[in-house]
Formats: sequence, structure tokens, C-alpha cells
Amino acid sequence: MPELPGCHTQAKSLDVLMERIREAIELCLEVEGEEISPQEFVGLQRIWIEK
Repeated sequence: MPELPGCHTQAKSLDVLMERIREAIELCLEVEGEEISPQEFVGLQRIWIEK
């Protein structure tokens, strides 16, 4: 999360990754003491294709 330095996660599947991203954002905001308001998350995914 570029907007939240130090906020990282990983997973082996996209379904699990989306759950972990939400959890990581909530934890980062909690540590920073910011209010968590419902927001829609729109993100980017990088895909590497090897020849």
C-alpha cells in the first residue's frame, strides 16, 4: 500500500490475498490511530509473463 508505508501482505491465492489486504489496511490504520471508514478499494495488480 503506497499510501500506508510498512503495510505489506502476501498470499498464495487472490481470494486469500484480498482478505489479507483488508486485514493489513485495518491493522495499519489502527496502529496509526486513524478512524476506519468504509471505503471502496480499487487497486492495481502486476502480472509478469516469462518467455
